[in-house]
Amino acid sequence: MKRLCFLLAGLLVLAGVTAGPSLAARAGGTLVSMAPYGGDIGTLDPHKTARTQDALVIKNIHRSIYKWNPAANKPTPDLAEKVDVSKDGLVWTLHFRRNVKFHNGRTMTVDDVIWSLNRIMNPKTAASGARYIRVIKGAKAVEEGKADHISGLKKIDDYTLQITLAEPVDLAYSLYDPNVAILPRDVVEKMGDDFGTNPVGNGPYKFVKWVRGSEVVLQKFPDFYLKDRPYTDKLVIKIMGEGAARDIAFRAKELDMTIVGAAQYPQYQKDPVISKHMVEVAEMYTRLMVFNLDYKPFQNKKVRQAINYAIDSDLIIRKLLKGKAFPCKGFLPPAFKPTAKAYTYDPAKAKALMKEAGYEKGFTFECIGTANKSWGVGVVEAIMPYLKKINITVKIQQMEGAAMAARAKAGDFQALIWSLDSGPDPLVALMRWSSSNPRSSGNYANYHNPAYDKLLTEAARQRDPAKKMALLRQADAMLCDDAPVWFFNYNKAIMAYQPWVHGVQPVAVEMMYQDLMDIWIDDSSPRANEK
Repeated sequence: MKRLCFLLAGLLVLAGVTAGPSLAARAGGTLVSMAPYGGDIGTLDPHKTARTQDALVIKNIHRSIYKWNPAANKPTPDLAEKVDVSKDGLVWTLHFRRNVKFHNGRTMTVDDVIWSLNRIMNPKTAASGARYIRVIKGAKAVEEGKADHISGLKKIDDYTLQITLAEPVDLAYSLYDPNVAILPRDVVEKMGDDFGTNPVGNGPYKFVKWVRGSEVVLQKFPDFYLKDRPYTDKLVIKIMGEGAARDIAFRAKELDMTIVGAAQYPQYQKDPVISKHMVEVAEMYTRLMVFNLDYKPFQNKKVRQAINYAIDSDLIIRKLLKGKAFPCKGFLPPAFKPTAKAYTYDPAKAKALMKEAGYEKGFTFECIGTANKSWGVGVVEAIMPYLKKINITVKIQQMEGAAMAARAKAGDFQALIWSLDSGPDPLVALMRWSSSNPRSSGNYANYHNPAYDKLLTEAARQRDPAKKMALLRQADAMLCDDAPVWFFNYNKAIMAYQPWVHGVQPVAVEMMYQDLMDIWIDDSSPRANEK
């Protein structure tokens, strides 16, 4: 059913992607893309970032055991070429490619895989990817400092790894994320913190340079394990957090592809050329404001609910975001058909809840956020008048994404506004808010609810897909009712590309997670012959 939902979401855009005469893929040239989610990259060490901004660059340098396949709408093996699963779903045997090389020329082995997964769980790393690896038996013990290695990892030989899980979950959804990439142990240990600024990966492109606040330049890796990839010789990723700047660069043909912001969306729809070269998809990200439940007013559930009732989210979506979003209903996105009862705009109910909570006179809180137009401080400015009507005053602090991420992981905030991944595995997505998941791995609200945790545990053990999904929808509804966040919207992601660009896909997990090794440019590109 999940796959069917993804397919239906992409049907309309797929026709646009595949329409027109069939062209043979062309090798060569330079592809210029962009990183739109901040003023810079934080790090190119995949284990030390929680930012999509970093990951969209990282996935071209490093590779994970699985990768997201937009055509199949699910993860498929990447570094692993064959996977065997036991009948009870607890033991996975992964057979790795024998021709995977790191950019320093060394061949990757299972030792690198085991070391990488242990590094992710090491509490000193504070990796956001820990929430994905925690499903492996013994991983939690490493995270808690009770063991120095993950007991559920067993090396069979240099290219075969046996993984035993704590619960029978679909491991593919845990091992495709860019944050759980496999790294070269020898290089990382030698370079230390410098690895994040001068990385050595095993992906289709090798690192050339990173000009702070400007661009990251990558070059085709000739020994990549897929001999016909990548298509382009060079990849330049411009760091462009402002939609207006991206618009100017795209219209000037300096960008080959760009993510479309709310301000540009209506204009691009009307443009006779650009409108023919856009891909649109309901992305699996939920925009929200996270309440720090350590802050006394937010410890009261009625206060949190009041905020959700006080804000006219639909009007903000129509007016501020120009319709480039879908109204929010719980944390899980539409593909999972959530059953949570959505908050409606009801200022009278909001006032009543504030009175019942003992906060009739209101309070003040600070919200941190980035400059992003769709889920940043501009949205906070839009909700301030609504909250003022229930005597809540909001102070805004605008921050760069990396700095905000650090404060989120440390719990150093009262509220923050962000866009968080809510798929593609609904269990993994909801595990973000589990009591067992620390702030460093994404439970920024510090939400704890034993009843919610129990539903997730039951869902993880459930082998019947329909019953499992029913439990997850129940957990999502409970989370919605508890309201540890203000539920805003789900993103409508749009990618615009130049007529000479081919291979752009509707990637529901994150439109910017395009596998750029599959994109090629034809002879009409102004950079067709660049090296």
